[in-house]
Amino acid sequence: MENNEKNKIEMRQEKNKELMIEQLKKTPIVEVACKKVGISRATFYRWKKNDEKFADIAEESLLQGKHLVNDMAESQLISAIKEGNMTAIIFWLKNNHRSYATRVELSGKIKTESEELTPEQEALVKKALELASFDALNNNLIQKYDREKNKKNESDK
Repeated sequence: MENNEKNKIEMRQEKNKELMIEQLKKTPIVEVACKKVGISRATFYRWKKNDEKFADIAEESLLQGKHLVNDMAESQLISAIKEGNMTAIIFWLKNNHRSYATRVELSGKIKTESEELTPEQEALVKKALELASFDALNNNLIQKYDREKNKKNESDK
């Protein structure tokens, strides 16, 4: 291929890349933007793979386009709210007002196989409390643990 013909192809490709970038800013859907520019999706993704600068600019353009569509959608949502559209009102409140947000409540019981600690577990708990950073708090916790253990042992007798 001659240099002149190669230059024409490169120039056309650069022009199409620029058009694609502008189209993504307006329409952040790759398939639609490709059709408007007149290139295939495969070409677009090949350009992204082979041209890091184009890939970065294309991603930024997609993001800008998504922000534009989000702004338009939010504007339409607010218009629908002003017109008294109950679905729009509920949607807005569920997503923007704490009192109307969807809540999930969980409840259940935890069952353990053994309610008493083994002597080794007791020693580990004491050792962990001793190694904690606040000595006074540790001593209180250890004493409280011992008192509760003694009370339990006396009530079990």
